[in-house]
Amino acid sequence: MKLDGRVALVTGAARGIGAGAARALAAEGARVLVTDVRDAEGAAVADAIGGAAYRRLDVREEADWAGAMDDVLARWGRLDVLVNNAGVTGFEDGPAPHDPEHASLDDWRAVHRTNTDGVFLGCKHGIRAMRSAARGSIINVSSRSGIVGIPAAAAYAASKAAVRNHTKTVALYCAQQGLAIRCNSIHPAAILTPMWEPMLGDGPDREARMAALVRDTPLRRFGTVEEVAAAVMYLASDDSGYMTGSELHLDGGILAGAVASPDSE
Repeated sequence: MKLDGRVALVTGAARGIGAGAARALAAEGARVLVTDVRDAEGAAVADAIGGAAYRRLDVREEADWAGAMDDVLARWGRLDVLVNNAGVTGFEDGPAPHDPEHASLDDWRAVHRTNTDGVFLGCKHGIRAMRSAARGSIINVSSRSGIVGIPAAAAYAASKAAVRNHTKTVALYCAQQGLAIRCNSIHPAAILTPMWEPMLGDGPDREARMAALVRDTPLRRFGTVEEVAAAVMYLASDDSGYMTGSELHLDGGILAGAVASPDSE
């Protein structure tokens, strides 16, 4: 029970990586505040975990952040782990131009409000909540897209690059302040979450679609929510106590270079 007695807040925790992270933290003894804007799904995750609570948190709104931190401190008296996971791609409402030439300013700003502003506000209020104990772990979920360019998703790639850089700034600031508040980022690539379901479908060609989508991944498969949650758990625990301003890549080897496995003849 590596997190016994500790308190965590996870954003975007109604499903996918956020839900997996909340479950993993709770399994190691943490009390978890599950937050999202999908109230029914988020409450169900908290109920299933047991010992957790749910609160609505729109990461774009500073008042929501202030209220969530007040809630955590009132319930449990401390905050030890903050997982800034909530994010959007910009394609939630269907196809739209997101390339550098045709993306609208409104669409660009909508992605950055959640992905960039949300992480900024989370770090800002997370530091405040952790300051009394002068220690904690902030984990920002970026993306492989924050490392490389994505022509068809310019706003998403730029926002995740901002998350990567801001993580390092927060890490250095906390160290400068004499606080043992660590801040690190996680960079998943193709993780099998609900966002992929519209592309995969449930027909007989599902496996073929999955294989095609990860054809250029050296490990030739999707990552799992549990694998990302394990990385969150590592960064949340004292096992990573000397790690701050760093990044973990969970991409099946994509950033290592060309596909490692030769095609079979």
